[in-house]
Amino acid sequence: AAALISGRRVLVTGAGGSIGSELCRQIYGFGPEALYLLDHDESNLHGLQLEITGNGLLDADEIIIADIRDESRIDQVFAAVRPELVFHAAAHKHLPLLERHPCEAVKSNVHGTQNVLEAAIRHGASRFVLISTDKAADPTSVLGASKRLAELVVQRAAGGPVTLASVRFGNVLGSRGSFLSVLADQIA
Repeated sequence: AAALISGRRVLVTGAGGSIGSELCRQIYGFGPEALYLLDHDESNLHGLQLEITGNGLLDADEIIIADIRDESRIDQVFAAVRPELVFHAAAHKHLPLLERHPCEAVKSNVHGTQNVLEAAIRHGASRFVLISTDKAADPTSVLGASKRLAELVVQRAAGGPVTLASVRFGNVLGSRGSFLSVLADQIA
């Protein structure tokens, strides 16, 4: 991983989320030329910047507020920073909410993935990694189906100039909104 990341420009979408922020912590340790933290939630970005760099001023070019649903904004970001590696962790992940609001799952998890992937291809990224979920393996929920569709968006672009991968994660203990985190908060 160090050889892949060291000295390269890396962009992580959903950087303020539980998986995205852990990716950022790990990537930062490998010495990238630049690590771009993209999220639509500025509070999470602030906390992550403070933790990683010791500076929480939010005045660095590496801190990017953007919504993956906004195709023109995502294209603008990619044109400006020209990331070589893209880790796409941004997604809606709360299963019960997505069952109630399936259109939001499609907008973020499918169309958002397509926006980020197409921008990565257009602007010369060499690698793109979609962070998916084990629920995409045999989708029985809106979350699983929307993430499976996101995987298919990535799969459809295979064979082009960008090396593509989809990685499935299971439930992440201690992640934001996970059962154990919610239970611990209720006990406290």
